[in-house]
Amino acid sequence: MTTGERMKQRRKELGFSAEKVAERLGVSPATIYRYERGDIEKVPGDSLGELAKILQTTPAYLMGWEEKPAAPAPRPIPPGFEPMPEMANLPVVGKIACGTPILAQQNIETYYQSPKEWRASMFLVCQGDSMEPFIKDGDMVAIREQQDAETDEIVAVMELDGCDGFATLKKLKKRPDRVELWPLNPEYEPIIYLKEEMNKLQIIGLAVGVIRRIHE
Repeated sequence: MTTGERMKQRRKELGFSAEKVAERLGVSPATIYRYERGDIEKVPGDSLGELAKILQTTPAYLMGWEEKPAAPAPRPIPPGFEPMPEMANLPVVGKIACGTPILAQQNIETYYQSPKEWRASMFLVCQGDSMEPFIKDGDMVAIREQQDAETDEIVAVMELDGCDGFATLKKLKKRPDRVELWPLNPEYEPIIYLKEEMNKLQIIGLAVGVIRRIHE
C-alpha cells in the first residue's frame, strides 16, 4: 500500500472528507487528492507530521513503516472531572425463588453496568424507605456476594425460615447473644434475632455501591 493509499484509507476510517483534511492542513482539496492518487509521491516532512496528527496516526504508519495506525492520544480531562471507570455487566436480582441460589437464572430480571472497582456480584433493587436518606426506594444497590460481614456494614440478608422471596438491606450489628439489623431511617425499629434465631439468617453479601435511578 502506498503512502497515498494509506492516507485515503485512514481518512475514510475517520469519516473525514478531503475538504476537511485540506482545510486543517492549509492546502487545497486538489492537493489532498493528488497525495492520495500518488501524483505527488513525496509529502514534505512538515506536512507529513501535521497530516499524521489530523489523521490521528503516525508518520511511520503513513510511510508504511508500521502496519497499524497508532491509537489516538487520550484527550485531556477538564479540571474537576474524572475519567469514566471501567464497567462490568451485573445481573439485577428481583424476587428470589426460595431454596435457589441467589444468582439462579429465574431470579435475574435484567442486567446493568457497575464500576469494576466495586467488585460487586449483582444488583438488588431497594424497596421501601427504611434505608432513607442514603438509600432510596428504587435505588439499585450493588452487592458483593459473601457469607459474613462486620458490625456496622450494610448487608443484604434473607430469612431462611418462611422465606418471602425478598432480601432486605440493613446495617448489621453483632452482639454476643444476638444479631441486630438496623434501618438507617430513624422512624423504623431494628429487627433483632436472638441466639436461637440467628441460624434463620442468611447473609447474601455486602453493599458496596448505589446507583440511583431517576423516576419520572
